[in-house]
Amino acid sequence: MAINLQQAIDIGKYLVTQRLKGRKRFPLVLMLEPLFRCNLACNGCGKIQHPPEILKQNLTPEQCFAAVEECGAPVVSIPGGEPLLHPQIDEIVRGLVERKKYIYLCTNGLLLEKSLHKFQPSPYLTFSVHLDGMRELHDQCVDRQGVFDIAVKAIRAAKAQGFRVTTNTTIFKDTDPTEIQKFFDFLETLNTDGMMISPGYSYEWAPDQEHFLKREQAHALFREILAPHQSGKKNWNFNHNPLFLDFLTGEKDYECTPWGSPSYSVLGWQKPCYLLNEGYYATFKELLEDTDWSQYGRASGNPKCADCMVHCGYEPTAAMDAMQPQNIARSLGTVFGK
Repeated sequence: MAINLQQAIDIGKYLVTQRLKGRKRFPLVLMLEPLFRCNLACNGCGKIQHPPEILKQNLTPEQCFAAVEECGAPVVSIPGGEPLLHPQIDEIVRGLVERKKYIYLCTNGLLLEKSLHKFQPSPYLTFSVHLDGMRELHDQCVDRQGVFDIAVKAIRAAKAQGFRVTTNTTIFKDTDPTEIQKFFDFLETLNTDGMMISPGYSYEWAPDQEHFLKREQAHALFREILAPHQSGKKNWNFNHNPLFLDFLTGEKDYECTPWGSPSYSVLGWQKPCYLLNEGYYATFKELLEDTDWSQYGRASGNPKCADCMVHCGYEPTAAMDAMQPQNIARSLGTVFGK
Protein backbone atom coordinates (compact mmCIF):
# COMPACT_ATOMS: atom_id res chain seq x y z
CA MET A 1 0.00 0.00 0.00
CA ALA A 2 1.41 3.42 -0.95
CA ILE A 3 -0.80 6.17 0.48
CA ASN A 4 -2.47 4.87 3.64
CA LEU A 5 -6.26 4.84 3.76
CA GLN A 6 -6.67 7.38 6.57
CA GLN A 7 -4.37 9.85 4.80
CA ALA A 8 -6.35 9.48 1.56
CA ILE A 9 -9.63 10.03 3.42
CA ASP A 10 -8.35 13.08 5.32
CA ILE A 11 -6.93 14.72 2.20
CA GLY A 12 -10.14 13.99 0.30
CA LYS A 13 -12.17 15.65 3.08
CA TYR A 14 -9.84 18.63 3.00
CA LEU A 15 -10.22 19.06 -0.77
CA VAL A 16 -14.01 18.78 -0.59
CA THR A 17 -14.11 21.31 2.27
CA GLN A 18 -12.08 23.84 0.30
CA ARG A 19 -14.42 23.46 -2.65
CA LEU A 20 -17.52 23.85 -0.51
CA LYS A 21 -16.05 27.04 0.95
CA GLY A 22 -15.57 28.34 -2.58
CA ARG A 23 -11.81 28.74 -2.26
CA LYS A 24 -10.02 28.92 -5.60
CA ARG A 25 -6.49 28.88 -4.18
CA PHE A 26 -5.44 26.80 -1.21
CA PRO A 27 -2.38 24.74 -0.25
CA LEU A 28 -2.19 20.96 -0.26
CA VAL A 29 1.41 20.46 0.89
CA LEU A 30 3.48 22.87 2.97
CA MET A 31 7.16 22.60 2.12
CA LEU A 32 8.68 23.44 5.50
CA GLU A 33 12.43 24.07 5.26
CA PRO A 34 13.78 24.42 8.81
CA LEU A 35 17.34 24.90 7.50
CA PHE A 36 19.28 25.01 4.22
CA ARG A 37 22.42 23.40 5.64
CA CYS A 38 23.37 19.96 4.30
CA ASN A 39 26.02 17.27 4.71
CA LEU A 40 26.14 16.69 0.92
CA ALA A 41 26.76 18.98 -2.05
CA CYS A 42 24.64 17.51 -4.85
CA ASN A 43 25.13 19.07 -8.29
CA GLY A 44 21.39 19.33 -8.92
CA CYS A 45 20.60 21.24 -5.70
CA GLY A 46 20.76 24.99 -5.20
CA LYS A 47 19.94 25.17 -1.49
CA ILE A 48 23.51 25.12 -0.19
CA GLN A 49 24.39 28.03 -2.48
CA HIS A 50 23.03 30.40 0.15
CA PRO A 51 25.67 32.51 1.96
CA PRO A 52 27.19 31.15 5.21
CA GLU A 53 25.16 33.45 7.46
CA ILE A 54 21.95 31.94 6.02
CA LEU A 55 23.22 28.36 6.16
CA LYS A 56 23.86 28.78 9.90
CA GLN A 57 20.22 29.62 10.62
CA ASN A 58 17.48 27.26 11.84
CA LEU A 59 13.76 27.73 12.19
CA THR A 60 12.65 27.23 15.79
CA PRO A 61 9.94 24.66 16.52
CA GLU A 62 7.62 27.56 17.39
CA GLN A 63 8.23 29.16 13.98
CA CYS A 64 7.51 25.84 12.29
CA PHE A 65 4.26 25.34 14.17
CA ALA A 66 3.15 28.92 13.45
CA ALA A 67 3.78 28.44 9.71
CA VAL A 68 1.84 25.15 9.71
CA GLU A 69 -1.12 26.74 11.49
CA GLU A 70 -1.00 29.82 9.23
CA CYS A 71 -0.95 27.71 6.07
CA GLY A 72 -3.40 24.98 7.08
CA ALA A 73 -2.23 22.35 4.57
CA PRO A 74 -2.90 18.74 5.65
CA VAL A 75 0.52 17.50 4.44
CA VAL A 76 3.90 18.87 5.53
CA SER A 77 7.03 18.01 3.57
CA ILE A 78 10.24 18.76 5.47
CA PRO A 79 13.11 19.11 3.01
CA GLY A 80 16.29 21.12 3.46
CA GLY A 81 19.23 21.03 3.38
CA GLU A 82 19.28 17.95 5.51
CA PRO A 83 16.55 18.23 8.18
CA LEU A 84 18.19 15.61 10.43
CA LEU A 85 20.97 18.15 11.02
CA HIS A 86 18.45 20.36 12.84
CA PRO A 87 19.07 20.06 16.61
CA GLN A 88 15.33 20.12 17.38
CA ILE A 89 13.98 18.12 14.45
CA ASP A 90 12.46 15.54 16.80
CA GLU A 91 10.56 18.28 18.65
CA ILE A 92 9.32 19.71 15.33
CA VAL A 93 8.12 16.30 14.11
CA ARG A 94 6.50 15.48 17.44
CA GLY A 95 4.57 18.76 17.39
CA LEU A 96 3.36 18.18 13.84
CA VAL A 97 2.22 14.64 14.66
CA GLU A 98 0.27 16.07 17.61
CA ARG A 99 -1.40 18.42 15.11
CA LYS A 100 -2.26 15.38 12.95
CA LYS A 101 -0.34 16.60 9.92
CA TYR A 102 0.96 14.02 7.46
CA ILE A 103 4.73 14.52 7.48
CA TYR A 104 7.27 13.54 4.85
CA LEU A 105 10.71 14.07 6.36
CA CYS A 106 13.07 14.22 3.37
CA THR A 107 16.57 12.92 4.03
CA ASN A 108 19.65 11.75 2.15
CA GLY A 109 19.84 8.89 4.66
CA LEU A 110 23.31 9.58 6.05
CA LEU A 111 22.00 10.38 9.54
CA LEU A 112 18.77 8.39 9.44
CA GLU A 113 19.75 5.16 11.19
CA LYS A 114 21.49 6.91 14.09
CA SER A 115 18.51 9.29 14.43
CA LEU A 116 15.69 6.73 14.56
CA HIS A 117 15.69 6.69 18.37
CA LYS A 118 14.48 10.31 18.31
CA PHE A 119 11.18 9.40 16.65
CA GLN A 120 8.19 7.14 17.19
CA PRO A 121 6.53 5.21 14.34
CA SER A 122 3.26 6.88 13.38
CA PRO A 123 0.84 6.83 10.45
CA TYR A 124 1.49 10.58 10.32
CA LEU A 125 5.27 10.25 9.81
CA THR A 126 7.06 9.03 6.70
CA PHE A 127 10.79 9.20 6.04
CA SER A 128 11.36 10.09 2.37
CA VAL A 129 14.85 8.94 1.41
CA HIS A 130 16.57 10.46 -1.60
CA LEU A 131 17.85 7.78 -4.00
CA ASP A 132 18.48 8.62 -7.67
CA GLY A 133 19.47 5.15 -8.83
CA MET A 134 21.62 2.15 -8.02
CA ARG A 135 24.94 2.49 -6.21
CA GLU A 136 27.18 3.93 -8.94
CA LEU A 137 24.61 6.36 -10.33
CA HIS A 138 23.36 7.60 -6.98
CA ASP A 139 26.83 8.16 -5.53
CA GLN A 140 27.72 10.06 -8.69
CA CYS A 141 24.60 12.25 -8.36
CA VAL A 142 25.40 13.17 -4.76
CA ASP A 143 29.14 13.45 -5.48
CA ARG A 144 30.21 11.09 -2.67
CA GLN A 145 30.96 7.37 -2.64
CA GLY A 146 29.24 5.14 -0.12
CA VAL A 147 26.06 7.19 0.31
CA PHE A 148 23.85 4.63 -1.46
CA ASP A 149 24.89 1.79 0.87
CA ILE A 150 24.37 3.94 3.98
CA ALA A 151 20.93 5.06 2.80
CA VAL A 152 19.78 1.53 1.94
CA LYS A 153 20.97 0.23 5.32
CA ALA A 154 19.05 3.04 7.02
CA ILE A 155 15.88 2.21 5.07
CA ARG A 156 16.07 -1.39 6.20
CA ALA A 157 16.64 -0.31 9.81
CA ALA A 158 13.71 2.12 9.73
CA LYS A 159 11.36 -0.49 8.26
CA ALA A 160 12.50 -3.04 10.84
CA GLN A 161 11.50 -0.58 13.59
CA GLY A 162 8.04 -0.03 12.12
CA PHE A 163 8.49 3.34 10.38
CA ARG A 164 6.90 4.31 7.09
CA VAL A 165 9.57 4.89 4.43
CA THR A 166 9.27 6.11 0.86
CA THR A 167 11.97 6.96 -1.66
CA ASN A 168 12.34 10.09 -3.77
CA THR A 169 14.05 9.89 -7.18
CA THR A 170 14.91 12.68 -9.61
CA ILE A 171 15.11 11.66 -13.27
CA PHE A 172 17.69 13.51 -15.37
CA LYS A 173 18.28 13.81 -19.12
CA ASP A 174 20.89 11.07 -19.47
CA THR A 175 18.97 8.51 -17.41
CA ASP A 176 19.01 4.99 -18.85
CA PRO A 177 15.40 3.71 -18.70
CA THR A 178 16.48 0.09 -18.31
CA GLU A 179 18.74 0.92 -15.38
CA ILE A 180 15.99 2.90 -13.65
CA GLN A 181 13.59 -0.01 -14.14
CA LYS A 182 16.12 -2.31 -12.47
CA PHE A 183 16.41 0.27 -9.70
CA PHE A 184 12.63 0.23 -9.19
CA ASP A 185 12.78 -3.58 -9.00
CA PHE A 186 15.45 -3.25 -6.30
CA LEU A 187 13.38 -0.77 -4.29
CA GLU A 188 10.52 -3.25 -4.22
CA THR A 189 12.79 -5.68 -2.34
CA LEU A 190 13.20 -3.10 0.46
CA ASN A 191 9.47 -3.28 1.28
CA THR A 192 9.16 0.50 1.25
CA ASP A 193 5.81 2.30 1.39
CA GLY A 194 6.09 3.74 -2.09
CA MET A 195 8.37 5.47 -4.57
CA MET A 196 8.19 9.10 -5.64
CA ILE A 197 9.65 10.27 -8.96
CA SER A 198 10.04 13.66 -10.61
CA PRO A 199 11.91 15.10 -13.60
CA GLY A 200 14.84 17.35 -12.77
CA TYR A 201 14.08 21.01 -13.40
CA SER A 202 16.73 23.56 -14.37
CA TYR A 203 16.34 26.17 -11.65
CA GLU A 204 19.02 28.82 -11.73
CA TRP A 205 20.78 28.14 -8.41
CA ALA A 206 21.65 24.53 -9.27
CA PRO A 207 25.37 24.18 -10.15
CA ASP A 208 24.76 21.55 -12.87
CA GLN A 209 22.57 22.98 -15.65
CA GLU A 210 23.42 20.42 -18.34
CA HIS A 211 21.41 17.38 -17.25
CA PHE A 212 17.91 18.76 -16.75
CA LEU A 213 15.01 17.71 -18.99
CA LYS A 214 12.93 19.72 -21.44
CA ARG A 215 9.21 18.93 -21.39
CA GLU A 216 9.04 16.72 -24.50
CA GLN A 217 12.23 14.94 -23.44
CA ALA A 218 10.63 14.23 -20.08
CA HIS A 219 7.43 12.83 -21.60
CA ALA A 220 9.39 10.52 -23.92
CA LEU A 221 11.70 9.33 -21.15
CA PHE A 222 8.91 8.66 -18.65
CA ARG A 223 6.87 6.81 -21.28
CA GLU A 224 9.79 4.46 -21.74
CA ILE A 225 10.54 4.11 -18.03
CA LEU A 226 6.94 3.51 -16.96
CA ALA A 227 5.84 1.34 -19.90
CA PRO A 228 6.15 -1.96 -17.94
CA HIS A 229 4.15 -0.47 -15.05
CA GLN A 230 1.35 0.95 -17.18
CA SER A 231 1.08 -2.24 -19.23
CA GLY A 232 0.69 -4.28 -16.05
CA LYS A 233 3.99 -6.15 -16.43
CA LYS A 234 5.45 -4.44 -13.34
CA ASN A 235 3.48 -3.59 -10.19
CA TRP A 236 5.83 -0.92 -8.87
CA ASN A 237 4.52 0.76 -5.74
CA PHE A 238 4.41 4.51 -6.43
CA ASN A 239 3.48 7.03 -3.77
CA HIS A 240 1.72 9.14 -6.39
CA ASN A 241 -1.76 9.65 -7.66
CA PRO A 242 -1.78 7.64 -10.94
CA LEU A 243 -3.01 10.76 -12.73
CA PHE A 244 0.33 12.41 -11.96
CA LEU A 245 2.08 9.48 -13.63
CA ASP A 246 -0.21 10.03 -16.63
CA PHE A 247 0.98 13.63 -16.69
CA LEU A 248 4.63 12.54 -16.67
CA THR A 249 4.08 10.32 -19.71
CA GLY A 250 2.09 12.98 -21.57
CA GLU A 251 -1.31 11.27 -21.33
CA LYS A 252 -2.59 14.16 -19.20
CA ASP A 253 -1.97 17.81 -20.04
CA TYR A 254 -2.04 19.68 -16.74
CA GLU A 255 -1.29 23.26 -15.77
CA CYS A 256 0.78 23.99 -12.69
CA THR A 257 -0.95 24.75 -9.39
CA PRO A 258 1.79 27.01 -8.00
CA TRP A 259 -0.04 27.79 -4.75
CA GLY A 260 -0.54 24.08 -4.03
CA SER A 261 2.89 23.58 -2.41
CA PRO A 262 4.00 26.82 -0.74
CA SER A 263 7.46 26.94 0.80
CA TYR A 264 8.38 28.43 4.19
CA SER A 265 11.99 28.72 5.36
CA VAL A 266 14.33 30.84 7.47
CA LEU A 267 13.84 33.55 4.82
CA GLY A 268 10.03 33.54 4.98
CA TRP A 269 7.35 32.54 2.44
CA GLN A 270 8.91 31.94 -0.99
CA LYS A 271 7.62 34.06 -3.91
CA PRO A 272 5.84 32.03 -5.34
CA CYS A 273 7.73 28.78 -5.93
CA TYR A 274 10.82 27.31 -4.30
CA LEU A 275 12.41 26.78 -7.71
CA LEU A 276 12.34 30.49 -8.53
CA ASN A 277 14.59 33.02 -6.84
CA GLU A 278 12.15 35.94 -6.61
CA GLY A 279 12.19 36.87 -2.94
CA TYR A 280 9.96 36.26 0.07
CA TYR A 281 6.79 37.42 1.81
CA ALA A 282 6.43 37.81 5.56
CA THR A 283 3.05 36.05 5.74
CA PHE A 284 1.17 33.32 3.89
CA LYS A 285 -1.76 35.72 3.44
CA GLU A 286 0.51 38.09 1.51
CA LEU A 287 1.73 35.21 -0.65
CA LEU A 288 -1.82 34.24 -1.63
CA GLU A 289 -3.23 37.73 -2.05
CA ASP A 290 -0.31 39.78 -3.39
CA THR A 291 1.10 37.33 -5.94
CA ASP A 292 0.07 37.82 -9.56
CA TRP A 293 -0.57 34.14 -10.18
CA SER A 294 -1.30 34.77 -13.86
CA GLN A 295 2.45 35.19 -14.34
CA TYR A 296 3.24 31.58 -13.39
CA GLY A 297 2.67 28.20 -15.00
CA ARG A 298 3.20 27.15 -18.60
CA ALA A 299 0.07 28.93 -19.88
CA SER A 300 1.42 32.25 -18.56
CA GLY A 301 4.24 32.24 -21.10
CA ASN A 302 6.79 32.68 -18.31
CA PRO A 303 9.95 31.11 -19.80
CA LYS A 304 11.02 29.88 -16.36
CA CYS A 305 7.88 27.72 -16.22
CA ALA A 306 7.94 26.35 -19.77
CA ASP A 307 9.67 23.02 -19.07
CA CYS A 308 8.92 22.56 -15.38
CA MET A 309 7.09 19.32 -14.52
CA VAL A 310 8.10 18.82 -10.88
CA HIS A 311 5.64 17.21 -8.52
CA CYS A 312 5.31 20.20 -6.17
CA GLY A 313 3.45 22.10 -8.90
CA TYR A 314 1.60 19.32 -10.68
CA GLU A 315 0.75 16.81 -7.95
CA PRO A 316 -1.83 19.27 -6.50
CA THR A 317 -3.36 19.60 -9.99
CA ALA A 318 -3.61 15.81 -10.24
CA ALA A 319 -5.16 15.67 -6.75
CA MET A 320 -7.91 18.07 -7.77
CA ASP A 321 -8.50 16.16 -11.02
CA ALA A 322 -8.79 12.96 -8.98
CA MET A 323 -11.91 14.41 -7.33
CA GLN A 324 -13.73 14.27 -10.67
CA PRO A 325 -16.26 11.37 -10.70
CA GLN A 326 -14.64 9.69 -13.70
CA ASN A 327 -11.27 9.59 -11.93
CA ILE A 328 -12.18 8.57 -8.39
CA ALA A 329 -12.03 4.79 -8.96
CA ARG A 330 -8.62 4.95 -10.60
CA SER A 331 -7.21 7.21 -7.90
CA LEU A 332 -8.41 4.87 -5.17
CA GLY A 333 -6.18 2.21 -6.72
CA THR A 334 -3.24 4.14 -5.24
CA VAL A 335 -4.59 3.53 -1.76
CA PHE A 336 -5.33 -0.15 -2.23
CA GLY A 337 -2.19 -0.92 -4.20
CA LYS A 338 -3.91 -1.70 -7.50
